[in-house]
Amino acid sequence: MRFFRDLAGSLDRGRIFTYCGILLAVEIGVFVLFIAGTHGLIVPLSGATSTDFVSFYAAGTLADAGEPELAYDRGTHYLAEQRATAPGIEYRFFYYPPVFLLLCAALARLPYLSAFLLFEAATLVFYLIVARRILGERGWRVFIPLLAFPGVFWTMGLGQNAFLTAALFGAATLWVDRRPVLAGVLFGALCYKPHFGLLVPVALLAGRHWRALAAAFTSAAVLCGSSLILLGWQTWHDFLAAAAGSHATYESGQITFGGLVSPFGAVLLLGGTRAAAYAVQTGATLAAGFLVAVVWRRGYSLPVRAAILAAATLVAIPVVLIYDLMLGAIAAAWLIRDAGKLPAWVRTALACLFVLTLDPRGMAEASHIPIGPLVAIGVVALASAHAFRTDTRSARYAAA
Repeated sequence: MRFFRDLAGSLDRGRIFTYCGILLAVEIGVFVLFIAGTHGLIVPLSGATSTDFVSFYAAGTLADAGEPELAYDRGTHYLAEQRATAPGIEYRFFYYPPVFLLLCAALARLPYLSAFLLFEAATLVFYLIVARRILGERGWRVFIPLLAFPGVFWTMGLGQNAFLTAALFGAATLWVDRRPVLAGVLFGALCYKPHFGLLVPVALLAGRHWRALAAAFTSAAVLCGSSLILLGWQTWHDFLAAAAGSHATYESGQITFGGLVSPFGAVLLLGGTRAAAYAVQTGATLAAGFLVAVVWRRGYSLPVRAAILAAATLVAIPVVLIYDLMLGAIAAAWLIRDAGKLPAWVRTALACLFVLTLDPRGMAEASHIPIGPLVAIGVVALASAHAFRTDTRSARYAAA
């Protein structure tokens, strides 16, 4: 344990800011090179490139054209993607419910690049505000480690919506005790990516947060109802049909197994069958749900409950990709908020997990070790260890 104490001691506040500042500078440099490379400014490209955002934008253009249901028709959606960017780009799937299509339609009223920049910048700012509030920091320096987290660059580089998911989730946990109705509204907004709300009802029911639970269901119902009125039943019908067949995309390897951070993806990466992957994932989901129920039922401190809920969500759902580790950053932020109570080995382990998120997909494909799932499970383990330690200390204090 002395080794961990010495290593944790070397990661004092000043050194953390320094190391993260250096890492951030390197990441920005690499990111600029990445942008230049994907636009053919370094070497000529054999074909046009795009990001996942083109899927959102194309779906929005179809909705704006009065044909929102065609966002779920692969051929038509692919043509819309090419019109938005360039012919021959790789197809980007769209399996989001019509609730998200409402936002996509609003963004599609802007030119493609403007919409991309606005969406990523606005959701990143939202995430930074929430994460800073969770950490309880006021100075601007806290943004250095927050921005240095590799998931930030994965999200921007891939044009994804993980900032929005993490911000909604983080803000909801932040307010669940003090402003339960607001927390419920934010939890309900996760219906745009509904699998990330899988364990929310478990937590709210176990913790007897009735007002938050009612607000969450009301919020989700209003958003879904609005999309039904504005976009029509046919759009919802086509979404449900597309979603029912979406599992084939993730089972087939069209999206590399190294990019999945769930137990489901880990089994597939290791060469397991689909049946084995689903069996392992089912067990992981049940275990994660049980953990959340116990922690929220016992009424642990908010940092413990929030960290467990965010971390367990990453393990509980099968389709979680590397950019979704932004939710792991929310869990880590809650743990760091309790830094004064964390033992040295936990702080050291968090730093190690931070390093592993630099390129989990690349490391997984090179080593055939499921790095992303190990990170997700590691965060759950650390949060659970902290919860158990807190409970033990409280019991000892009560006994004394």
